[in-house]
Amino acid sequence: MRQILIIAGLLIFTAGILWPWLVKIPFGRLPGDISINRPGFSFYFPVMTMIIISAVISFLMWILRK
Repeated sequence: MRQILIIAGLLIFTAGILWPWLVKIPFGRLPGDISINRPGFSFYFPVMTMIIISAVISFLMWILRK
């Protein structure tokens, strides 16, 4: 558990340092993300983004367990 928390902390720290460059990547506005904009109402549900993030995290966890 300690190693997972340390790795998660390092990943969050790295993402914070690289944030100015990460926001330029069109990640989060992928085809498959649901976006509804109406007068007085805005709804955004990043379905495809969550699927990709889940797949990457699952792959990393699979690699780390070996």
